[in-house]
Amino acid sequence: MSGFSALVLAGSRGGPDPVAQAAGVSHKGLATVGGETLLARVVGALMLAGAERIAVSTSDPEIEAAAVAMASAGGAVFIELLPATGSPSQSVADAFAALGAPLLVTTVDHALLQAEWVAQFLADTPTDADIAALLAPEAIVRADVPDTQRTWLKLRDGRYSGCNLFYLASGRAVRAVELWRTVERHRKQPWKIAAVLGIDMLAQYLAGRLTLDEAIARLGARAGVTAAAVRSRYGLAAVDVDKPADLQLVRRIAAAQAAAGRPPASGG
Repeated sequence: MSGFSALVLAGSRGGPDPVAQAAGVSHKGLATVGGETLLARVVGALMLAGAERIAVSTSDPEIEAAAVAMASAGGAVFIELLPATGSPSQSVADAFAALGAPLLVTTVDHALLQAEWVAQFLADTPTDADIAALLAPEAIVRADVPDTQRTWLKLRDGRYSGCNLFYLASGRAVRAVELWRTVERHRKQPWKIAAVLGIDMLAQYLAGRLTLDEAIARLGARAGVTAAAVRSRYGLAAVDVDKPADLQLVRRIAAAQAAAGRPPASGG
């Protein structure tokens, strides 16, 4: 799949990051797995997936320097820097304004990201969707990583884990980003979030009455877009690096992949 731009979110939530501290680096995106930084692994996977333009959203000087170095050696793929803001939703909004649609969004801690996951996600996204999110069913995640600790969305048709991959397929996706920004602004006022998302929908979700497709479609309708949930075929797609134990996990997985002869995400 080609013809899309990609955004790598590499901002900071403020304060010391436990993964960066454990790895002895300024930003967790500079922690290494299989001899590559997380940033290099993610950017490399996006290049192999066919991204024609890659932006890194960050305010960390060392991440910026690493991205500039990759841009110098990146061949035909254009890598640029965008300033991170105080919230992921605002960073995505700013990047979407700069890069336009279609835009694939992921995070710098998606340490095991593979080009085939991206290609399959884009291929499985319905053609009429304005925005899509990749989620992994629990059974697939458990099969690939039985010892991982995940946060699960509990729905009528099972439990799902987010995969930190989103596809803003059309310009109308900006409406969904704006809804996300509104929810973030009210994150300390849950009653306002309920009003924004719809009390009836939240009640049905909490009661376990919604399937994954129904929940995503209703969220999309709330924003005025067509939204789709895409089910990942790869359990490892749900693994990111939020804490030091996650870093050790992905290092073990990457080492096992290398021993089995599988190349790293960057193809290097």
